Amino acid sequence: MFEKILIANRGDVALRIHRACREMGIKTVAVHSTADAGAMHVRLADESVCIGPPPARDSYLNIPAILSAATITGADAIHPGVGFLSENADFAEIIAEHGLTFIGPKPEHIRLMGDKIAARRTAAELGLPCVPGSEAEVTSLDEAAAVADGIGYPVLIKAAAGGGGRGMKIARGPENLAEAVTMARTEAQAAFGSGAVYIERYLSGPRHIELQMIGDSHGTVVHLGERDCSLQRRHQKVLEETPSPALNDHERTRIGERAVAAMRACGYESLGTIEFLYENGEFYFIEMNTRLQVEHPITEMVTGIDLVCEQIRVASGNRLGFTQDQLTFSGHSIECRINAEDPHRFTPSPGLVTAYHAPGGLGVRVDSALYAGYEVPAQYDSLVAKLVVHGSNRNECLLRLRRALDEFVIENIATTVPLHQKLTQAPGFINGEYDIHWLEHVFLGSDG
Repeated sequence: MFEKILIANRGDVALRIHRACREMGIKTVAVHSTADAGAMHVRLADESVCIGPPPARDSYLNIPAILSAATITGADAIHPGVGFLSENADFAEIIAEHGLTFIGPKPEHIRLMGDKIAARRTAAELGLPCVPGSEAEVTSLDEAAAVADGIGYPVLIKAAAGGGGRGMKIARGPENLAEAVTMARTEAQAAFGSGAVYIERYLSGPRHIELQMIGDSHGTVVHLGERDCSLQRRHQKVLEETPSPALNDHERTRIGERAVAAMRACGYESLGTIEFLYENGEFYFIEMNTRLQVEHPITEMVTGIDLVCEQIRVASGNRLGFTQDQLTFSGHSIECRINAEDPHRFTPSPGLVTAYHAPGGLGVRVDSALYAGYEVPAQYDSLVAKLVVHGSNRNECLLRLRRALDEFVIENIATTVPLHQKLTQAPGFINGEYDIHWLEHVFLGSDG
């Protein structure tokens, strides 16, 4: 087992990893920018190293600075957390070249799944169903038109190196295909440094269903159930729940078995999440995230398994502590992403937190690095807390969530707590009758 882990991240996820390490008897090193000098994980870690000024490119994306911090503190492993360098295959390879362990998948799996076209092709070869579309990059408008005519409009143009909704445009008919392709390429080039795009059929009302996977270096792969991530704004997740209100046990078993077989066939190790669109009883692979997910706590709540601890054990060469047959799923869990944003205009709201009170009680968990007196920086993602609630069934979970939201106090900055309070009262959500477009087009009453 590792003796000391450097946490190459910030915010609630860095604190989450620190806590897992502490419970395993592992020392931690926090790296931070000058903007995060007073962050909670920096205060609690055994050691801390400042790696640069506030811009992420000069700190949390600064590979030489992170490696130097690992060297001078004697860390033997690096956990990349979520975002930043967590899906950077070059970073994983460089860590190994320096005699350290990258707590995550093999570099080849990160690289493969980071290319959306290659990931689609591989998923199909592994027996996972894919959305009908192009099998390779679309390099001309004539080729785009041929693909779109073949699968039928509307179509979705997507960045091959993309994620988070960037480089993604809809063409509802031949008349706006050229504009959509051009815009997607331009946006993809600006966001990812690559203008490569491909085309998929646009599904009118799907759910976004993802499966939590984990594998070890001894050939064991299991899935830990699904998460419904359909409540999204501009392709960014707002609220997640498990199990999905849209699936039955037969469908869960069917897609779970196929996902496990696929990951076992490619020798996948560590945590990973396979994401699908689900419509009319059919699943369609869209991508795989080769890292810890923001929404992992709801899976932990219904399985009782600490995913971060398991990820660390697997990275150290140990076997998984359980098999598929030993897994049990209990009750229902919902996570609300609390952002430092105006709940109506969704504009960022950084600043000083003058008062902070987290809700508590049975079945309530808050993952946050906030405290009274903390200054929320303007340079990073606006996520400041995750409210996670568990109940014996969905109705109990929902009632507990409403109560917890009413208890949450974060003063002097605007947050999305009021949005979630309103959302949990909406009939569409209460009845589980929503898809990936519902939050924007119905609940918020706009096209986003």
